Amino acid sequence: MNIVVCIKQVPDTKGGVKFNPDGTLDRASMLAIMNPDDKAGLEAALRLKDETGAKVTVVTMGLPKADDMLREALAMGADEAVLITDRRLGGADTWATSSTIAAGLKKLDYDLIITGRQAIDGDTAQVGPQIAEHLGLPVISYAEKIQVEGNNVIVQRQYEDRYHEIKAQMPCLVTALAELNEPRYMTPGGIFDAFDKEVTVWGRDDLTDLDDANIGLAGSPTKIAKASDKVRKGAGEKVALDPKESVEYIVGKLKEKHVI
Repeated sequence: MNIVVCIKQVPDTKGGVKFNPDGTLDRASMLAIMNPDDKAGLEAALRLKDETGAKVTVVTMGLPKADDMLREALAMGADEAVLITDRRLGGADTWATSSTIAAGLKKLDYDLIITGRQAIDGDTAQVGPQIAEHLGLPVISYAEKIQVEGNNVIVQRQYEDRYHEIKAQMPCLVTALAELNEPRYMTPGGIFDAFDKEVTVWGRDDLTDLDDANIGLAGSPTKIAKASDKVRKGAGEKVALDPKESVEYIVGKLKEKHVI
C-alpha cells in the first residue's frame, strides 16, 4: 500500500506573525513548524506502515526551507519526501495550492492520501477536499480514527457530540484532526538517516498537468482585503463585590447583552 501525506510548514504563531505589503504572510522571516493536523495525519500513516508495511511519502508545497520539515518527517519514519517549490507558485490561495499539489500527486502512486483538516495559518479546511476534487477521489474529513481493511479505509469522522463511521474504497483522501493521535518523536537514528536521504524537488516545469492560470498569486481567486496580527484585548471591566452581588452583577450583564 502506498500512502501519501500532504504536510505544510506553517508559521509558529508563538513567535509573532509578519505580513508582506500585499497582505500575504512573510513566511521567510518567521519561525516555522509542521502544521499540527498534518503531523497527526503523518503519525496515522506511520502507524499504518507499522501494521501493514505500507510505503509513506510526504509531500509539501512551500519555500526551500520546507526541506527541514520534510527531513523531520523522514526522521519520524517516512520513506520518501517531495518538495514542490518555485517562485511562480508563491502567494497561492487554497485553489491555486490544491491545483498545484494535485498536479504533483498525479506523478506519484497512491492508495491513500492523508492531509490535515486545516492549517493554523489559514484555517480554511479547503485544501484537502479540493485536492480530492481535482483527483476525482472520494474524501472523508475530520478523521479521529483511521483503519484499513483490505482495499477499504474505515474512518471515525468527528461530528458534534458523536461520530460517523464511514467506509470508502481506496484510492481516497482523508483529512485528519490534530486530536487523532499523539505524534511520535524523531529518533537519533532516524535523524541521521533523514539527512542521508535525498528530497525530491519539483518546480513549476515538472508539473506538466497544470494550467498557469491556476497557480500562484495571479491564479488565486481569493483576494485579501486586510491582514493584521491578532488584536490585543483590553483589561476589561473590573469590579470588587461580595459573592451575592457578583452573581447579580454577572446575571445583569448577561441579560443586558441578551445572552439570557
